[in-house]
Amino acid sequence: MKRFKSHVSRSLVAGSFIFLPVAITYVLVRWVFDSIDGLLQPLVHEFLGRTIPGVGLVSLLFILYLLGLIWRKRLGQRVVRTLQQYLLRLPVVGSVYGPMKKLIESLSSDSTAGFKRVVVVEYPKQDTWMIGFLTSVCRVSTGTIMGVVYLPTAPMPNSGWVTMIPIEKVYDTAMSVQDAMSMVLSGGISSPPDIELTAMDARAATELLDLGGAAPRQQVSSEAEVFNLPFMGKQTNEEP
Repeated sequence: MKRFKSHVSRSLVAGSFIFLPVAITYVLVRWVFDSIDGLLQPLVHEFLGRTIPGVGLVSLLFILYLLGLIWRKRLGQRVVRTLQQYLLRLPVVGSVYGPMKKLIESLSSDSTAGFKRVVVVEYPKQDTWMIGFLTSVCRVSTGTIMGVVYLPTAPMPNSGWVTMIPIEKVYDTAMSVQDAMSMVLSGGISSPPDIELTAMDARAATELLDLGGAAPRQQVSSEAEVFNLPFMGKQTNEEP
């Protein structure tokens, strides 16, 4: 009986490791599908008189396709920009639409600002490091150049903190935005084995300040301090 109980217990544990990832994946995919499909289901129900699963999603994809076709035409771009300017002028809608528009555009490869530089900062205390996105650079009244860094929380990067940190304490990385997002979404499981950090210097900060946003990577001084993560205890500096 003891061997039988042990056999059943180990089998249940092994089965759980196989079943739970599949179940969680199904629940998340179903939630995303229902959320997106539900956006246009009221209109579908209004026209057809009944709810058809998947029709809302297909309709949304068709609308996105049409919007893409319109945007590819010069006249369409003018119309879209005019509508965007109108939305930005609305008292309540503009305060929500404006930041959301910038957030989405920051993830585009064609954007010149936004989440274009993945950085690492010592936050919220010494010897505790967080990965973030340098979104802009500003100069405070004391003359200190500060880096504005968005620190996402795992596993939902749409929530987090916006911090202002002296630029010399902001460390640049070679990570792409996609790799950083994957690292945050996975709770750190999908992490590169080594992350090379390059401390920004005053010259690089001045160039960032002139651009009004995150500058191209080559504008970070090659003479800046460089070290690798992961590290334990005291940092070890290496020659760049």
